[in-house]
Amino acid sequence: MEAGLGGGHDEREQTLNQLLVELDGFDNSSSVIVMGATNRPDVLDSALLRPGRFDRQVVVDVPDLNGRHDILKIHTKKIKIKPKSVNLLDIAKGTPGMVGADLANLVNEAALLASRKRKATVDNSDFQEAQDKVLMGVQIKSMVLSDHEKKVTAYHEAGHAVVALFSPEADPVHKVTIIPRGRALGVTMQLPIDEKHGYSKTYILSRLAVMMGGRAAEDLILNEITTGASNDIERATSIARRMVCEWGMSDKMGPMAFGKKNEEIFLGREIQSHRDYSEETAQMIDHEVVSIIKNAQDTARKILEEKIDLLHLMAEELLEHETIDESDIKVMLSGKKISKK
Repeated sequence: MEAGLGGGHDEREQTLNQLLVELDGFDNSSSVIVMGATNRPDVLDSALLRPGRFDRQVVVDVPDLNGRHDILKIHTKKIKIKPKSVNLLDIAKGTPGMVGADLANLVNEAALLASRKRKATVDNSDFQEAQDKVLMGVQIKSMVLSDHEKKVTAYHEAGHAVVALFSPEADPVHKVTIIPRGRALGVTMQLPIDEKHGYSKTYILSRLAVMMGGRAAEDLILNEITTGASNDIERATSIARRMVCEWGMSDKMGPMAFGKKNEEIFLGREIQSHRDYSEETAQMIDHEVVSIIKNAQDTARKILEEKIDLLHLMAEELLEHETIDESDIKVMLSGKKISKK
């Protein structure tokens, strides 16, 4: 039995709770095995979790690199792969955070792409295109951008990429595109080198600077800011607030947690946060969040001012080729233009 968010989740959670709470009266010879599954353990009745109630509680976490590699091996058995063309380990490295369903979808997308191109086998280019589609969204080929919008998008995405290249501990830039995907006019994709289970303050501050890099580039080059940074600002603000309220990464506020969360939605209760601090403390938190975001913006602008030649070069290459990858970026870092046939 599964329970989780979605349509009618309250009824499913209540049914699961009712069934499991009443599982009493089994004797030693009954040989009955009862299994229940949920993706929201916080909504289970506390009586279920008391010692001795269940023999095993198995947590199924997001697969690591080896796990993703093994999952890909399973799902690729049903498709024909071009020999010596596809390295599943490299694909696994480029799909951090994906679960089994995501990886199955990626393999299916690669097979569909190869089929549409009337290929007999699936090769590496199909997997790369499928990975871009899953991670960055579907290309919107019907959207026509004006020359000015293309220029703004090119500098915005180049700003993200340049800041990422010169920020300490930042994830490497994998691909940059100004082809509209999903709801975005352009995308800068970073992929971590190693599996991360904890994040340093340096890494998080660099991530914030990268997020603000697009807006900083617009302001620096075009003397104008656009709505294109709305999602960047939203995510950066959320991370900055968590730095202050949850992770104790504010020098001014110290290693303290602010705000007691109530994420129990059983019986219809909504997810909410309870303020357990004064109005004065709330103002201090707001000031710290603003300070962190502004510092990230200043850091991004400083990097772009120092690397303005690379910023111009990358924006020009994006306008010409629309998409650049890590190999292209290495060429540009040497001061050369990209040569694509």
